[in-house]
Amino acid sequence: MSIKLIADSGSTKTDWCLLDGNKKIKVVTQGISPYFLNSSQLSEILRIELLPKLKKKLPQEVFYYGTGCSNPANVAMIKKSIKSVFPDAKINVDHDLSGAARALCGNEKGIACILGTGSNSCYYNGKKIVKNSPGLGYVLGDEGSGAYLGKNVLRHYLYNTFDPDLMDRFNTTYKLTRSEILDDVYKKPLANRYLAGFAGFLVDNRGHYMIENIIEDGINDFFYNHLYKYTESWKYPIHFTGSIAYGFRDVLKSLCDAYELELGKVLKAPMEGLIEYHGI
Repeated sequence: MSIKLIADSGSTKTDWCLLDGNKKIKVVTQGISPYFLNSSQLSEILRIELLPKLKKKLPQEVFYYGTGCSNPANVAMIKKSIKSVFPDAKINVDHDLSGAARALCGNEKGIACILGTGSNSCYYNGKKIVKNSPGLGYVLGDEGSGAYLGKNVLRHYLYNTFDPDLMDRFNTTYKLTRSEILDDVYKKPLANRYLAGFAGFLVDNRGHYMIENIIEDGINDFFYNHLYKYTESWKYPIHFTGSIAYGFRDVLKSLCDAYELELGKVLKAPMEGLIEYHGI
């Protein structure tokens, strides 16, 4: 059996797992987005953050699933970077949504959804993605994602919509000025990660009616704008992966019940499912 290296890469972090028979080496590096990194920067991440932790074991096959990898130019760039570090390996690069679909559905039909820093969804027929609701990124879309929910937290804070108690909690937690927030959103790179960071405020303050409304409304926007568009949503299980999906899985269950949908698996990250899929 060949030595395989699996990568599940998002904007915030990348999970890696080296499979050598029954042995696994798991590594976490920073997120890899081909929209924010060039080939040399990506290669440097692999050499500094990944390679030393593989204990001199080199993969014969690499299965990389990442954000931005529906774009052929990005796929070519990532392949080149991985090849520069693992020159003898066979490199497979695919979109993170394909990774999520394989991790969640395996060889079965279903709807696969990502709710992490960003959001995405598809209908998977057991072999490939057949339908994909258009993703518009964090500025226009990413409904239900960490960036989307975090944006709504900031909106409530900056508009002074939170009640006094939540305003005090926010100020105590973050100690940020209005100008600092706006500078980070509009002038600094990786605004999507910055926005997603404020989803933690929702986690820490569950039970407050305003917090619950932000969570339910944000995830409901994902259901309405995406899941509602698939006729298959009422035929097959709806599976989810990602930190937001896992953290608010009670809300997913409530919304699936309301829409009369079958909630399937909810995984914090796709890696365990990908290990099962590729480890065969």
